[in-house]
Amino acid sequence: MTATLNEATLDVPVDVRFTATGAPLAVRFDGRVWAVAADPVHWFTRDSWWDTRRSVPVGIGNVVDIEHWRVQVRLSSSAALRTFELRLDPLSEQWLMESIDDGS
Repeated sequence: MTATLNEATLDVPVDVRFTATGAPLAVRFDGRVWAVAADPVHWFTRDSWWDTRRSVPVGIGNVVDIEHWRVQVRLSSSAALRTFELRLDPLSEQWLMESIDDGS
């Protein structure tokens, strides 16, 4: 699937490779590997559990924190930078591409 730039929310599955310290190193998206070319930005948001009514067994752990990374990536050292926003939902092991921005 090829994503259109600057879409509101893509929710496309991607593979993310991390450094030993836990920062993104590369993102596999649309059949290509995009190298992280600048310091990534990391934050968490909270799932609106009152809207989703998600229920889980007692003791399962943190089910409301959504992890996000904003990474600037490129295909080669001479290619233009693009910004990917990635999201990992609670109870999931699959990273999702939330948005792409080519800076235009």
